[in-house]
Formats: sequence, structure tokens, C-alpha cells
Amino acid sequence: MFSYRHAFHAGNHADVLKHCIVVQLLEYLGQKDTPFWYIDTHAGAGGYALESEWAKKNAEYQSGITRLWDRQDLPPIVAEYVRLVREFNTDGKLRYYPGSPFLALQLLRETDRLRLFEMHGNENRALQDNFRPQGKSVARRTMFYEADGFASLKALLPPPPKRGLILIDPAYEDKQDYTRVVQTMQEALTRFPTGCYAIWYPQVQRRESIQLPERLKRLPLKSWLHASLTVQSPQAGGLGLHGSGMFIVNPPWTLRAALQEALPWLVKVLGQDKGAKYTLEGKQD
Repeated sequence: MFSYRHAFHAGNHADVLKHCIVVQLLEYLGQKDTPFWYIDTHAGAGGYALESEWAKKNAEYQSGITRLWDRQDLPPIVAEYVRLVREFNTDGKLRYYPGSPFLALQLLRETDRLRLFEMHGNENRALQDNFRPQGKSVARRTMFYEADGFASLKALLPPPPKRGLILIDPAYEDKQDYTRVVQTMQEALTRFPTGCYAIWYPQVQRRESIQLPERLKRLPLKSWLHASLTVQSPQAGGLGLHGSGMFIVNPPWTLRAALQEALPWLVKVLGQDKGAKYTLEGKQD
């Protein structure tokens, strides 16, 4: 089981994969003048102090962002992700890690909107507290919901501009989250079939985790991309996170080539044993 508080896991190898991809999706959507919405169904606290008690407990960031921090050979999509993290650490020392909401905030324009769900009260309050110093302009563009992102997403679809990125990133503490991801996608696609959806999942020794990508492939999708990064062999006893995956619906055509370059490099740099590997597969319309 994972602790829900993402500070325990902030900046780890799973965040590296997820956020490299999220940054690319946001930048692609921003290439057109038409506004878009960023919707996060499980936003967490938005940003994390890596020197906090929670983050230091397992220091998972040392297996992720720390390994990238001083390297000079970053592939382009990794370099862009690290650049954005550096904007939160202006003294050059890695002290803070931006979650998906703050990465999105860096890339959204005045005409774009953020819609952030977080049903855990303490996390939701932390999220709003973290956003408050960003000022009135950001406040006008952002809405926070202390609500179940799975159940509430449908009310926002389709977003008025008919363009959007929806990140579905639950904690998977409850194995029913795997089924709820599929059910949420089924409903979302009936309301907003042209939206870009990014679904993160953990690689753990659980049948539901292994089956999730296959269940998503069976949805009525015109195009999809599935990328996974395994950093170590599964541990004896079946505990622990040995990798993660991202399943993207309606991905930009540029993403596969970018990942084809980055994933082998990430295996080399973030891999912890001979079990490290990646997968990259997809279907284009």
C-alpha cells in the first residue's frame, strides 16, 4: 500500500516519467492560439518541500530527479522537464519539487484554465495554500474542488474551448481505482472524445496493475500511446513500486519519437538493477 501523501514519493522515478510526458502534452497544446483547459483529477498538494519530514522519510527523489539534476546529457524532453523544476529552485539546489498542477501553471497562458480536484481535505487545503501566493491572475483562472475526481470529471466535459488535457493520477491505494480509471475513461470519451487524456499507473505486483493497460486498449480509441519505465526487478514478497506507466489517449504525433529517444536513456540513468527496461507501443489514427 502507498501512503496517500505524495510528499513521500515526490520526485521519484515515477514522477520523472509522468512529468516529462505531462510537460510535452501541455507544450503541444500551447502551440495553438486557441485556449485549453488542464484538468487534474487527483491534484495532491501541488508542490513539495524535499527537506520536509515526509519527503525525507524514504528520500525517493534520490532515485529520480536527483539523478538528473547535474547531468549535461539530458534528452530534450527530459531537459525541458528539469528546466521547469529548476525554476522552483532558483539557488540551484534541489529543495522543492513541483507537482503536476504547478508544472501546468508554468506552461498555461492567460487564456487557459486549471481545474484541480483533490478530495482529501488536508491535501486540498495545502494545494490552495500553495497557489494563494501566485496572485489574482492565477486565482481567476483556477478552480479547486474538494471532491472525488473520478465522479466529478464528467461535469467539466467537454470544456468550453473543446480543447484540454485531463490527467488521471490516483494513488491506487484502493484496488478499485483501477476499475474506476476504466469506467471514468468510458464516460469521458462519450462526452469529450477529442480530448487528450494522460493516465498514470504504478507497476506493482498486483493483477489489476498488470491488466490496466490492456483494459484501456480495448476502449474505442482512435489513437493511443503506452509508455512504461521499470527501474528494478520486483522485490521478493511482492511489495514496493518497481516502475510505472503512462497511457495517453489522443497523443500528439511528436510524442512517440521523443519518448523513443528518452526512454532508453532513462533506463540507463534511473535503472537500479538488471530488471530495468522500458516499453513503448501505440496506435495512430
